[in-house]
Amino acid sequence: MDFSISDKMVTILEMVTEFMDREVIPLERGFLKSSFRSLLPELEEKRRMVRGMELWAPPHPREYGGMGLDLVEFALMSEALGRSPLGHYVFGCQAPDAGNIEILHLYGTETQKQKYLGPLVRGEIRSCFSMTEVEMPGSNPVMLETTAVRDGDSYVINGQKWYTTAADGSEFAIVMAVTNPDAPPHMRASMIIVPTDTPGFNLVRNISIMGHEGDDWHSHAEILYQSCRVPVENLLGREGYGFVLAQERLGPGRIHHCMRWIGECQRALELMCRRANSRFIAPGKNLASRQIVQTWVAECSAEIQAARLMVLHAAWKMKNLGTKEAREEISFIKFFVAKVLQRVVDLALQVHGGLGMSDDTILAFFHRFERAARIYDGVDEVHKVSVAKRILRRYGAMRPS
Repeated sequence: MDFSISDKMVTILEMVTEFMDREVIPLERGFLKSSFRSLLPELEEKRRMVRGMELWAPPHPREYGGMGLDLVEFALMSEALGRSPLGHYVFGCQAPDAGNIEILHLYGTETQKQKYLGPLVRGEIRSCFSMTEVEMPGSNPVMLETTAVRDGDSYVINGQKWYTTAADGSEFAIVMAVTNPDAPPHMRASMIIVPTDTPGFNLVRNISIMGHEGDDWHSHAEILYQSCRVPVENLLGREGYGFVLAQERLGPGRIHHCMRWIGECQRALELMCRRANSRFIAPGKNLASRQIVQTWVAECSAEIQAARLMVLHAAWKMKNLGTKEAREEISFIKFFVAKVLQRVVDLALQVHGGLGMSDDTILAFFHRFERAARIYDGVDEVHKVSVAKRILRRYGAMRPS
């Protein structure tokens, strides 16, 4: 396997890193202390600059205005962008739009692509993905209560969803709903486009996450669908194939998440090292002189590098052999990188002491919002059990010793 990249890609990564340091990271103080919506004018100016540099929408199709980077290339770029929670948004490749763009590109009709895909890639509109339900276990994605009942040329949708990221201000949602209740479990649900101005689409609230409600793109909503009627042509792909489409969406999505997490780890490590060198604890002695801190720096650096190589390997395998052949690697990185992220951020916060608990650095934000890394896109325990079963099958039935 070969993780080498072109000279052009090396230059792109250098440009991205410089832009992040100079233009994006300085916006974080305002981001941490005010609403996301109040920051939009400044963010739009940065987005205009990114378009001018021809770095807009790195993983998205060229024919719709993206850069068309492959999975390995974007994995590296996603790490650079992940050093700030604003990075992916500024470069037009933020979740959940990135996943919705992939689904629309693969399964959308020409009408759907013209109406939704083009404007989404160009950053003219935003979207959300409505799958998680309040009463149903996220660890079992075939268990859904939301229904979409065919009524003539329409679907009528009823149900309750939550953690619908970025619904606040979105133009449309892609909704997972049961359309074929009598089919086998994995063939019951479909994905349907629902414009958010449709009667019956009700944004109940932005859910408070560890004390932060959020707004606009940086929010997670509870949605109530009450006799929400949309035309049948809003169906994505084939009826009953929602689970199949979800797997297409989640595979690359996990690569994107994991490389973003590694960017956050790298940022936390940088802050840890700077704090260790600058924080004096006695005359002539700083935190960096303590062996326990030196041990943390060494361990975090090794764990970040291991995580990085694991994700690049998974991306390489997906790119060359397909998602099915990379199932184990995708499960590995989901729970491994999430664990590394939590440990690195926690140790960086520890080195910062009381400063780390404040919003004077980005560390408290990482700690608040990325604890969920071990939950969303499949809880760690489900990935571990799933991959363990596949490994055990290779060695035959276990016999008692």
